Amino acid sequence: MKYALYPGCVAKGGCPELYQSLMHVYPRLGIELEELQNVACTGAGVLQEKSLRLGDALNARTFAIAEQKQLPIMTICSTCQGVMSQANQRLTQNEHYLAEINESLAEEQLTYRGTTQIRHFLWILLEDVGIKKLQKAVSRPLDNLQVAPFYGCYLQRPTDALGIDDYPARRHALETVITALGAKVVDLPGKNRCCGLPILTINETNSLTMVANHTSDAKDNGADMMITPCPLCHLNLDGMQAKAEKQARTSINLPILHLPQLIGLAMGMKPNDLGLTRNLVSPNKALQKI
Repeated sequence: MKYALYPGCVAKGGCPELYQSLMHVYPRLGIELEELQNVACTGAGVLQEKSLRLGDALNARTFAIAEQKQLPIMTICSTCQGVMSQANQRLTQNEHYLAEINESLAEEQLTYRGTTQIRHFLWILLEDVGIKKLQKAVSRPLDNLQVAPFYGCYLQRPTDALGIDDYPARRHALETVITALGAKVVDLPGKNRCCGLPILTINETNSLTMVANHTSDAKDNGADMMITPCPLCHLNLDGMQAKAEKQARTSINLPILHLPQLIGLAMGMKPNDLGLTRNLVSPNKALQKI
């Protein structure tokens, strides 16, 4: 199982602990990675609002580089997955549009033929690695932990671009992994909603309200921590939680872990190796339960 790794911006920039945890986890799952070099940001959906064609060209360039390697792309970012999936759908469903984009790529002697698959690490766990193999890698079951899943915006919709109808298990993939690691799932009505990051700079009040609502719901329902497959959700729910507490005049203190961090804990890895000391909301209290 070999993939072209596209880690995204946040996991190697604002939250390098997320990339660090993946590097410790993936070899134990029989996964082989070749990290893509000299590739651009997906545009995160923001660039696409200004210039859809530019955003699609940047993503097509990444797809073409992976295509040359004859490898599917693996990402650890829900936002990257969603944006790239929608770009790939537009490119592969319109041959004339793809030809126009390839004119731009020709300056670097690149051509995208439309064969690259983009797969989130979460999906690969279910569909390629398999839950049985994941369970076999668990040496420290998270039996005493109650974990709330948080998908965010981009990993569950639009369903056609993300293949949800073809792979319905993706709707509950986080819950499946949490259970496989031995923890109890704390279900949330807002697990598929926005974390608030996209509006942070234009409406901080509403963004912080979203952070407070999601994390408070999880805490009130008994969660010891929240798990997300999206670095941007991690960035906002962890990094802005203190400000959200002040605005809501309440105490939340809910640790936010990225998916590989939780898996690494179940594999018996040390918190330092997983970058958990860099998380702004300390998970130490929850870690005492395991």
